[in-house]
Amino acid sequence: MNIETKCLHAGYTPKNTEPRVVPIVQSTTYVYDSTDDVAAVFDDPTKSLIYSRFENPTVMAVEEKIAALEGGIAAMCTSSGQAASLLSLLNILKAGDSFISAATIYGGTINLFAFTMKKLGIECIFVDADASEEEIRAAFKPNTKAVFGETLANPALSVFDIEKFAKIAHENNVPLIIDNTFPTPILCRPFEYGADIVIHSTTKYMDGHAVQGGGVIVDSGNFNWANGKFPEFTEPDESYHGTIYTKAYGKAAYIIKARMQLMRDFGCYPSAQSAFYLNLGLETLAIRMKQYCENAKIVSEFLEANPNVESVNYPGLESNKYHELAKKYLPDGCSGVISFVIKGGRKTAVKFMDSLKLASNEVHVADIRTCVLHPASATHRQLTDEQLVAAGINGGLIRLSVGLENVNDILDDLKAGFAAIE
Repeated sequence: MNIETKCLHAGYTPKNTEPRVVPIVQSTTYVYDSTDDVAAVFDDPTKSLIYSRFENPTVMAVEEKIAALEGGIAAMCTSSGQAASLLSLLNILKAGDSFISAATIYGGTINLFAFTMKKLGIECIFVDADASEEEIRAAFKPNTKAVFGETLANPALSVFDIEKFAKIAHENNVPLIIDNTFPTPILCRPFEYGADIVIHSTTKYMDGHAVQGGGVIVDSGNFNWANGKFPEFTEPDESYHGTIYTKAYGKAAYIIKARMQLMRDFGCYPSAQSAFYLNLGLETLAIRMKQYCENAKIVSEFLEANPNVESVNYPGLESNKYHELAKKYLPDGCSGVISFVIKGGRKTAVKFMDSLKLASNEVHVADIRTCVLHPASATHRQLTDEQLVAAGINGGLIRLSVGLENVNDILDDLKAGFAAIE
């Protein structure tokens, strides 16, 4: 089954009696035949459904689909991309542990890692994603338990060398977690390059229509959690009847533990209605990603030739420093997100954006509609000047998310914006 077909099917073989689309199971609870049946499910939640705080048939159908798209063994949806980032790490980290992250990641995630997780006693060690292998190895500590990066950084658009980081992570017996939000599995499947866990903000391209927030964690099933560094997988879980995850669930130990422990306790599970909308987006994902890439390539070339633009950052351009990595990891396109720096700095960038008519000025990205954002004033506003520089953010930087409108209409809108600042 090719990837376009996988986008259309929910991960199971439909029968003649099943509905044409994924049904919305709008229920918080499920009925059992006996008390013994309920007890059995609480002993092993994989036997049946317990409660919609951490599992629901509609959501599960979407989880199966996303796992199939990424080539993983299982997935767990969350209420947001930030929740997916948090739970993917809390599943293997505790107070006193550390993890390594690329510095060029989404500003909200930097805040989560550098401040909120620090309050929990977990240290994030930020590294330059372009650093040498020796420099990255030197960042590891005895208590380092994971490595995190974004395939395409938001909004710096640096391309993460997945194989390089996977090699170093595995040398240190820790997993590599990849945020694959911008490429989606249509453009890149990180498991094929050695990643162990993949997360997404499904709010972005997977949904595509800006109608619901969500996230997902996908387990490759490939990491050896019994390597001696993760006793929480190999020793009895006192909070769940002494379950030993590697013994009871084998390759699915990571994702089952995330659901049984973290989703049970945090309850950040999406609603059935949200999953229904997400599935509609997934059904057109392969077609949409192709058009995003085509439009963005044309727009990036237009911006690169414009005298009002200081620089354009889009890995699909041959002049881009990440073009060779993009050819390796993103051979079918680099998504629809472009970042570029307007000459004149922050004030000129804001004036340009406020002059646009077709493109929406909004705190969103990866929509079917073209939208723009000034990261230094919005998503990365909480960062210090030093952190902005580390994240690749310039005061004149604009994040442009190219939509699915006719590309000539998008170009005309940009031309009007440039005319306003000349």
